[in-house]
This record gives sequence, C-alpha cells and structure tokens, in this order.
Amino acid sequence: MTIQFQQVGKQFKKVSVLKNIDLDIGAGNRVALVGSNGAGKTTLIRCLLGEYNCEGNVLVDGLKPRDNRQLVLKRIGFVPQLPPPLKMPVGQLLSFSASVCDADVDRMIHVAERLGLEVEQIRNRPFVKLSGGQKQKLLISIALGRDTDILILDEPAANLDPEARHIFFQILAEKPEHTVMLISSHRLDEVASLVNRVIEMDQGQIVLDDHVEDLVDMNSKLYCQIGLIKAEPAFAKAIGEWGFSDVADGKIWQGVVAGADRLRFLGVLSRYTGLLSSVQLDEKETPYHA
Repeated sequence: MTIQFQQVGKQFKKVSVLKNIDLDIGAGNRVALVGSNGAGKTTLIRCLLGEYNCEGNVLVDGLKPRDNRQLVLKRIGFVPQLPPPLKMPVGQLLSFSASVCDADVDRMIHVAERLGLEVEQIRNRPFVKLSGGQKQKLLISIALGRDTDILILDEPAANLDPEARHIFFQILAEKPEHTVMLISSHRLDEVASLVNRVIEMDQGQIVLDDHVEDLVDMNSKLYCQIGLIKAEPAFAKAIGEWGFSDVADGKIWQGVVAGADRLRFLGVLSRYTGLLSSVQLDEKETPYHA
C-alpha cells in the first residue's frame, strides 16, 4: 500500500493552495497532518479522495483517485471535519453506506454502540438533527466499521467525550499494522500520541516531515489523581468534562485518561498550574486515602 503525491498543486481563483507537494506514504504509516487553518491540509485530503482536479499526480497503489474513484474509495475510511448536512434517517444512512462499500451494516452498528451511541433509539431520526457528538460517532462508525487499507481522519475526536475518545483509540489500535492512517489536526498535541510520523504544512507547502519512534499504546489507560491548593469552580468544570470525580471537597480529583490523550490532558492542566499541589499519573490504579 503506497500513497504518492507527485508535484501536486491546486489553485482556487488564482490563489495557490497547494504548491508542488511531493510526498510518499507507505504501509503502516500513521501520519499526523498538522498546520494552522488555511495551511492546505483539507485540500490535500480532498485531492487524495479524488474530489478535486489538481496539477501533478495523486496515486493510491498506482491508481489515480480522480479517475478510479469507486475502486480507491472502497479502500478508504474517511471521517470529515464537518459533518455533511444529510437529511437521510440514521438507519437509511447506515444501510446506504454499507451497500456502497460492500460492508456489513451490523459491524458499523457494533462500532457505534461501543462508542456509546444507541442506534435503535435514533434509527429514524434525520442525521442532520443529531447532536455534534452523535454525528461524529456515527461517521466514525461508518469509516471504522469495515475493512480498509487507508483511514483519513480530519479532527476525528473533536466532539467526543473522554470515554468515547478512549474507545475510539482502542478501535484504531485494533486495525491491522499495515493500515495507513492520515490524521489531520491544527494542533500536534491532539494527535501526537497516535502517530509514528508528523507532517506539517504551511501556506500550501510541507515544512516538516519527521518520523516518531515513541508510539503510545492506544489501548493504554492512565489513572490520575490531582491535588489542588484550593477548590476552584472553573477547574471543577474543566476536569468534570474529562469524567473526573471530586473525592475531597473540590481539592482532590480522580479519573482515567486514555494513554493517547495524555498530551492533550496535560495541556488542559497547564492552564491551572497555580492551583496544582500534586499530579499523579500511573498505569495502575492507586486508591485514595483521606
């Protein structure tokens, strides 16, 4: 499995969005595609999906996605950053998606239920009427609930709660080692623990292409205990969104963080460094003693 971009360029109204991109991505590469908004990440992905005409060549195992869309897209699971405004009921969307790629709809439903989405309760509801988190879980289920060689994930966990994020990382870890993953984000700390290669884009060009050796086990969990100098409502709200529990009048908090989320979690804690008296992260659960 190889993906190749050969001197790929793309313009919109005479503005160059991609500038002579040369890039090879091989089997087993888990790539973080990072860069600020407008760097060209989404345009590069759309070229790979065959949605845009572009200068140069885009090849998936020698096939041009633009000319062989059906063959290429059958091999790709894609989670877009912005959910499409589909009025189709959830059940119909799942059946349609499975039929298009010759997949088993029950596998997609199983992934959705692992993520905490009760499909039977929303089966007749239009997709567009779902909450942001429900839409994201359904799109992930459609992409990951079938056999693919390539996963393209554009800010895939942005609307997921902490427990769903952990399950999402577990499902990624279950994919075969040869699977190519291209995970787009505007922040490296959101995806750094998921990948073995980092590609940064800026103004339509690749400015960094670096391989990472320390790939975190996406199945891992970290048990965390946080001590505060004093109780603080703003911290309580922030840490509550991670599913943490107050065990000592707002001064001691306990919870579980997915190993792949550790950098993102530490980024949240960094906003409250003046409040912290202790932070304990361990792979084994340690009981709290008052």
